[in-house]
Amino acid sequence: MESSSSESHRSRLSAARREGERVTPLELFFDLVFVLAITQCTASMAHHPTWEGMVQGLLVLGVLWWAWCGYAWLTSVIDPEQGAIRLIIFAAMAAMLIAALCVPEAFGNLGLAFALAIGAFRTLHIALFVLASPDDPDLRRSVVGLAFSTALAVGLLACASLFDGVTQAAIWVLALLLDMGIPYFVGTAGWRLVPGHFAERHGLIVLIALGESIVAIGAGAAGHLDFAIGTAAVLGIGIAAGLWWIYFDLVALVSAKRLTEAPRGRVQNALARDSYSYIHLLLVAGVVLTAYGLKSVIGHTDEHLHDVQAFAMLGGPATYLLGLVCFRLRHVQTLNRHRLGLAILLLALFPAATQFPALLVEAVVFALLWVMVAIELRGYDERRDRLRDEFSVAHADQVKKTNW
Repeated sequence: MESSSSESHRSRLSAARREGERVTPLELFFDLVFVLAITQCTASMAHHPTWEGMVQGLLVLGVLWWAWCGYAWLTSVIDPEQGAIRLIIFAAMAAMLIAALCVPEAFGNLGLAFALAIGAFRTLHIALFVLASPDDPDLRRSVVGLAFSTALAVGLLACASLFDGVTQAAIWVLALLLDMGIPYFVGTAGWRLVPGHFAERHGLIVLIALGESIVAIGAGAAGHLDFAIGTAAVLGIGIAAGLWWIYFDLVALVSAKRLTEAPRGRVQNALARDSYSYIHLLLVAGVVLTAYGLKSVIGHTDEHLHDVQAFAMLGGPATYLLGLVCFRLRHVQTLNRHRLGLAILLLALFPAATQFPALLVEAVVFALLWVMVAIELRGYDERRDRLRDEFSVAHADQVKKTNW
């Protein structure tokens, strides 16, 4: 009887391996807390409209992103909805919620609280990975390396809370570089991956970030509406839609297909790490900057943007486009000249952007983005339609299997 009770206890604490490729409702629920964290980064930049405030917001975003990425890898290994694992995921959500609440003062009087909350979030992540690797020594060794980089980064963030100014920012940069860099040098051989799930999970987080840009439009309007604000809102939706189009129309489908077809093990894991864990940070950072720019425009439609706000409005889409250029370069080793050219053009327009009304700057970004979309669409051949049809069929088959 005692043996049976012990086996039941172990079963509740064990972690079942993921079998399906679809993102689960619990994962989507988990990501809702990350939505708040992203929103707080945008709000922090808007509250501190200086270059220092922008850099601080991006550093916080980097720490939050890397913490979230760990769970994307984790839930590509284990089934998050199994037994007691759900409760640990809920506890991690609570830790991320506290971290999100600390974001506006992460470089101020809540710096230590932010570090401790991130530490708790990452510790639960390591604990779940330990549960997932009892009979997998390669994965266990990788987890030990991750635990070391996590402890080092969290310790540095806690140390940074004792300082301010340049010293504090330098410690944050060091923490982020070590946290993201150590796994690169340790290697990828020990990690496990369900490629379809991994690609979809990152696509959904880009979608969530784009949703935050729409929230920023509403926050910028602050309950007011006139013709200029309405125009700015429509243009803002158009810019968000353009960013959605250039990722989800084809890039997301092709990249997921290539990740799935890559040789399993070291090659596939390295492709996932580079193109999703690293490069997708540029996409999310670009969306956050764009959201800050849209919020600034809709609140000051007839005024000139300050330099930081103008950079966000132009540099946000440019950063997103550069991320997509890097993404394609990593996947297929070719350069997308249209997107690279538009990114350079947007950055080149920055010095002049402060000399014109905010609404005009937003309209220029909207027009340039959709001109590029139209040019790319004309250049596609029948392969685009075939790829989209293949994805639709594969998605339908997966839904049928899930329902069955």
